[in-house]
Amino acid sequence: MVKKKKRRAQLPFRLNILFFVVFLLFSGLIVRLGYVQIVYGEQYQEEIDRTIKDTTKIPVPRGRILDRNHNVVVGNKPLYAITYTPAKGTTAEDRLEVAKKLAPYIDMVPEEDELTLRNKKEYWYLSHEDEVKSRLTVKEIEELDNGEEYQTMLDRITEKEVSGFTKEEKEIINIKTELDKAYSLTPHIVKNEDVTPKEYARVAEHLDELPGINATTDWERTHPYDGTLRSIFGSITTREQGIPKERKDYYTSRGYSRNDRVGISGLEQEYESVLRGRKEQIQYTTNKDGVIVDSEVVVEGERGKDLVLTIDMELQKKVDQILQDEIKKALAEDPYGNRFMEDAYAVVMDPQTGELLAVSGQHYDKKKNEFSNRAYNTLHAAYRAGSTVKGATVLSGYESGVIEPGQRFFDAPIKIKGTPEKSSYQNESLGWVNDYTALQKSSNVYMFYIAMRLAGDFDYQRNEKLQIDSVDDSFQEFRNYFSQFGLGVPTGVDFPFESVGFEGVNSGGKLLDFAIGQYDTYTTMQLAQYVSTIANDGYRVRPRFLDSIRRPTPYQDELGPVYKSKNTDALNRITMDQNLIERVQEGFRQVFQEPGGTAYSYFADKEYTSAGKTGTAEAVYIERYDNGEIKKIHETSNLSLVGYAPYDNPEVAFAIVVPDTGGEYHLNDYIGERILDTYFNLKEKRSEENKEVTNEVIETE
Repeated sequence: MVKKKKRRAQLPFRLNILFFVVFLLFSGLIVRLGYVQIVYGEQYQEEIDRTIKDTTKIPVPRGRILDRNHNVVVGNKPLYAITYTPAKGTTAEDRLEVAKKLAPYIDMVPEEDELTLRNKKEYWYLSHEDEVKSRLTVKEIEELDNGEEYQTMLDRITEKEVSGFTKEEKEIINIKTELDKAYSLTPHIVKNEDVTPKEYARVAEHLDELPGINATTDWERTHPYDGTLRSIFGSITTREQGIPKERKDYYTSRGYSRNDRVGISGLEQEYESVLRGRKEQIQYTTNKDGVIVDSEVVVEGERGKDLVLTIDMELQKKVDQILQDEIKKALAEDPYGNRFMEDAYAVVMDPQTGELLAVSGQHYDKKKNEFSNRAYNTLHAAYRAGSTVKGATVLSGYESGVIEPGQRFFDAPIKIKGTPEKSSYQNESLGWVNDYTALQKSSNVYMFYIAMRLAGDFDYQRNEKLQIDSVDDSFQEFRNYFSQFGLGVPTGVDFPFESVGFEGVNSGGKLLDFAIGQYDTYTTMQLAQYVSTIANDGYRVRPRFLDSIRRPTPYQDELGPVYKSKNTDALNRITMDQNLIERVQEGFRQVFQEPGGTAYSYFADKEYTSAGKTGTAEAVYIERYDNGEIKKIHETSNLSLVGYAPYDNPEVAFAIVVPDTGGEYHLNDYIGERILDTYFNLKEKRSEENKEVTNEVIETE
C-alpha cells in the first residue's frame, strides 16, 4: 500500500501582503516615537514639570439636630458669601491688587477701631516700598533676617504717615487684611455677614477680573428654640477661630482645614464626626506661575448627617417652665428661708431604654429677675442627695446579708460616743419599722443600723464607740453596691463630659451619713439612672440623647433614611435577687401611695400610679463679695426627689435636685408632681390627636 504525501499548508499570498503592511506600520510608529522622544522629549518633560496638581476641600453645611418628633432644634441658615482662594505663590502685592479691585463691589468700610496700627502700616509699606527700604542701613540689611528686616521697616513707619487714609483706602485695607488670612488653595470667607443680593450679583458678574474671588453660599447655625437646651446642644467655632490650636494635629490628620468650624461643646462636639459631612474635593492643575489651568471635582460634597434626639421639645419646654414657676413660688412663699436658692435641675427619661426625654437646669438671677438655661449642670454639678439613695442602702443591706426581708429595728435617736445624737426627725421616734416602712417614712435610724452592721458592729450600744473592722473596707463595700446603680460612677451618657461626684474622706462616723445620702455627692443624671435601675427590675441602662442618625437629603426640610440607630444599652444588672428589688419597689410605692408616705399628699390621688423617694440633705451656701472673697458660710438644704410611673410598667422616670433651699416649702415635690402630670397629659393629648387623624383617614377612604 502506497502512502500519500501530505500537502504543506500554504498561507494565501494576500495574507502575506497584509502582514507585511502591518509590519511596516509598526516600524513607522516605533521610528516616530523614537524621533519624538529624542527631539521633543525634553520639551514635553519640562511642560509636565511646569504643572502641579493640588486638591482643595470645600466645606459643606453641618448636619441638623432634631427632637424625637422631628422638630429642628439646631439647623443651618444659608448665607451669601464672598470667598477668596489664593493660588500658590500669591504675594502681598497680589492680594492688595485683588482688594483694590474687589472694594467697589462690596461694602466693607471698617469701624475706626477695627483696623490695627499694623494693618495700616502694612498697607502703607506696599505703597511706599522703596521709601521704607531706604530707611534701613547697610549694616542692618546685612545682619537682619527677612522677618527682622520687615519688622524693622514697619517700626520706622510713623503714626502720622498712616493717619490720613480716606474712607476708600480704609476699606481696601480692611479687605486686604481679610485676604491675608487665607491659606493657599483653601477657600476663605471674606464676607458672609450682611452680603446683599446686589453685592453678590456684582461680584459674580466680575469674577474674571478678581483672581481667587468667588461668589458662593455659606451657612450659620440656627437655634429655633432660642436658649432651650443650648448648653446640651453645644456650640461650634467660628470661621475666624477655625480648629482649636491645642488640637490642631488631631483635626488636620482627619482632613480638616485650619479655618473649619468644629464642635467644641455638647452634642456638637460629641457627634462632630457625624455632623461635619464630607467636603467636596476639587483638584486644580496649576502651571509654574501658579495660574490654574484646569480643575476637576474628584469627590462630591455631602452635607453632614442629621441627628434625631430622644428629647421631646414640647415636654422639655414645659419642664423648663415648671422649674421656673416653682423657684419663683418658693421664693415668694418663704423669702427668708430660700434666700440663697437660685438653681433647680430635672432629668426625665425612659427607664427601660435610657432615652432622655427632658433635661432641664434653670438658674435664676435675682438681681436681673431672669432665668438662664444651665441644663449641662445635670451632668456636671454634684450634690448630696439625701434620703433618695435609701433604696440603694436597703438593697446593699440585703445583698451583704446584714438584714433580711422584713427585718425590723426600733427607730429612736442613736448616740455614738464622741458624736452628736442622730435621729430620723428632730429627735423624734418612729417606733418599730421594717424595710417597707423605713422607706415609706424615710427612717434614718434604719439605715444607720444597716451601715453599722455592714461595718461589723451588730451590737450597737448607746453612747459606745462603733466596733468597725475596717473603715476603708466598709466604705468601699458600700460604694461598690451603690456603683451598680450608677451612683458615684459615670452613667455613660453620650456627652463630652460628666462628673462622677465627690467622695468624702473615710471615717467611722461618716459611714452612717453615707447611708442616708449626707456624705458623697451625685449628679441629677446619676440619680435618674439610679431610680431607673430600680424601676427597670435592676437593669442599669445607659442614658442617651441620640435616637438615630439620618442620611442627608438634597433638601434641608426633608429627613433622610436611617443611617444608624442607637439601641438600648444595658450596662449591668445589680447583683440583688428579683424578690429583693421588688421589696424596694414596694417601699417606693408606699412613699407615694400610702398614708404616712413622705410624698403621699402629692401623688396619691392621681389617675396614674407612681413610686419614688424624697430626700433632704444638709448643705452649705458660700456667700461671697464681688471680688470672690468669702463673706459668710450659711447652712442650707438640698431638696431632691426621684420617681417613676406607672408603677407596674414604668415608662417614665425622673430625678430632681434643688440645691441651697430653706424653710418648709417642698418645691421638689411640687416639681415632681407637675412633671408627671404634664407627661401623662401630653401623652393623652397626643393619643386623642392620633385618633382624630386616623378617623379622618378612614372617613376619606
